[in-house]
Amino acid sequence: MKRIGLYLGFPPEGGGAFQYAQSVLDALLNLPPSRYEILVAYSHTAWSPKLQKLDSRVLKIATHEGKLETLVRTALRFGLPLSIWRNIAKYVHPFTRQLMDQGCDLWLFPAQDVWTYAIPSPTLGVIHDLMHRYERRFPEVSAFGLFHRRERHYRRLCRHAKGVLVDSEVGKQQVLESYDIRAEHIHVLPYVAPAYMRSEYVPDDFDKRYHLPPKFLFYPAQFWEHKNHCRLLRALAAIRPKAPDLHLILAGSKKNAYPRVLEEIQRLGLEDRVQILGYIPDDDVPVFYRRARALVMPTFFGPTNIPPLEAIAAGCPLAVSNIYAMPAQVGNAALLFDPESVEEIAQALLQLAGSDELCVRLAEAGKAKSLRWGQVQFNKRFQTIVESIVGK
Repeated sequence: MKRIGLYLGFPPEGGGAFQYAQSVLDALLNLPPSRYEILVAYSHTAWSPKLQKLDSRVLKIATHEGKLETLVRTALRFGLPLSIWRNIAKYVHPFTRQLMDQGCDLWLFPAQDVWTYAIPSPTLGVIHDLMHRYERRFPEVSAFGLFHRRERHYRRLCRHAKGVLVDSEVGKQQVLESYDIRAEHIHVLPYVAPAYMRSEYVPDDFDKRYHLPPKFLFYPAQFWEHKNHCRLLRALAAIRPKAPDLHLILAGSKKNAYPRVLEEIQRLGLEDRVQILGYIPDDDVPVFYRRARALVMPTFFGPTNIPPLEAIAAGCPLAVSNIYAMPAQVGNAALLFDPESVEEIAQALLQLAGSDELCVRLAEAGKAKSLRWGQVQFNKRFQTIVESIVGK
């Protein structure tokens, strides 16, 4: 019997990290119970009610990340010698000792966590992207020494983890190009949309809380510069004479580009065409996708992204950037454009706004694609990866 541990060191409101952890947790629960024992450790109390719903065979332990853990994280990010730390951690660090005492054959860290290599135990880590290397022009991945901290982090992860999960073949190639790691230690496990995206449920007070226009585009993304909101706004303004009834709804937390987005909305006179929402609860998100004319995602980051999968699962047409592994991720279920080109973005928006036939075709292609890769297929590949690391 092998024991596999999953560490959840972030709150359930952790955005993409939470969605990804949900997929991994589902895959863990579908490992053969006769061969695997599952343990979930968590450090945020908000996880407790969610985890109580799990199968009784899953062991659950609460951990604590306090000031000492914050200090250790910071020290590791800024260059604390890892060899020294790994030799003394179990003796001086109660958190490390607690995890190691669980006797796990493998620990999974789904959020690119420093504990992936700071815990001297067999681990399976994750590299969601290396955009600090491939899109260094954006300050959110390069400014104030962040580039060098990310480099140190990923080098250590590749050196010490038993395996590394990536989202695509492009992601695997980027890791091979960037770090000293054997190809067989990198495992491609594409993202999947959370199951609730297929829900038809509409909260009773949904229409009271949101006043959605009849025809709108939806872009759920934090307001980072790489999310490219400003070019999207310029494209919307450019087609306004031909699509005067088309609106745009933006959802996401305020980041470094937020002031510029507000300025651009005012400069272009789009105050009556753009709504900005903050955090949207999980139960509400599928309703936005189902009612939207389309998802539009002009991001500069990849290799792939989760919102296109959410849209596909919810039956929503989409238009996305033609970068990295995004074309392979969406296939024929999306219009593609150059995120640098306002003209190409505008042309895609105009096509979506003006053709019901196109929207139906994209939605149908998305449904077919979602049948070929979903949670069932994710679970099977995940089991193959785990068995390649810990053995059958």
